[in-house]
Amino acid sequence: MPPMTTTLPVRLTVNGVQHVAHVEPRTTLADFLRAELQLTGTHVGCEHGVCGICTVLVNDRAVRSCLMLAVQADGANLMTVEGLAGPDGKLHPIQQAFVEEHGLQCGFCTPGFLIAIYELLENNPSPSESEILDVLGGQICRCTGYQSILRAVHSAAAKLGATGSGTAQESA
Repeated sequence: MPPMTTTLPVRLTVNGVQHVAHVEPRTTLADFLRAELQLTGTHVGCEHGVCGICTVLVNDRAVRSCLMLAVQADGANLMTVEGLAGPDGKLHPIQQAFVEEHGLQCGFCTPGFLIAIYELLENNPSPSESEILDVLGGQICRCTGYQSILRAVHSAAAKLGATGSGTAQESA
């Protein structure tokens, strides 16, 4: 007799949309977002929490979605890279800064960088160089050499400050 597959209910809000699903307890949040919700902007890299590529916001905190189980996100409010752009498709100032400063090449690591930078600028609209480098150090990019990404963060901070809102959320 084959083993019974147990599923558990998960209720969460992702990018402002409520979802209810049943998942196996071992399903990672990254796999749930990609397979169940078709939010494939969250990439999976190392699957050990080292590279930062799978970073999403869970209750306004950056989390490695490859290390979190979907059932642990029950009741949470999530934001993935798909939640950055406006409903009209207008790029978020962080995304625009990445384009203008050539902060991406292959783009595989970009979603994790964007979310990590979003969290940084939400909590600190005028970060110091060392604070930016600390956040960037938690993400791995094999293409850019980080200098263009660093310029993009400075540009995004300036763009967000120029809107007068001071926070990324209000500028989105």
